Amino acid sequence: MKRVKNQKIINRLRRRSKIRARIAGTSSIPRLSVFRSNKYIYAQLIDDTKGITIVAASDIGTKGKTKVERANEVGKTIAKLAKEKNIDKVVFDRGGFIFTGRIKALAQGARDGGLIF
Repeated sequence: MKRVKNQKIINRLRRRSKIRARIAGTSSIPRLSVFRSNKYIYAQLIDDTKGITIVAASDIGTKGKTKVERANEVGKTIAKLAKEKNIDKVVFDRGGFIFTGRIKALAQGARDGGLIF
């Protein structure tokens, strides 16, 4: 792990490494990885066997809505992009973040868009 002084970040990275030890994405069932910064939220579908990102989406450039509403839209966008690549099942990787707020909204948007996890 990186050397970080902030205890919140250390705890999140510890949770993240535990999650990543248990889950992995394949080409048929990729990993839906989520990253939340203070301003934006990012989601990408990753094939860990090949080490490539299949599709990605974020809320950069979206204005006029709350962060939770934007996260929900990112979930719907990633689901739409996944459907175009004929992907309907994913493994959800919350990246060590607690499953509440924007992370939960993104997951709900992805489920509403048709992804199964």
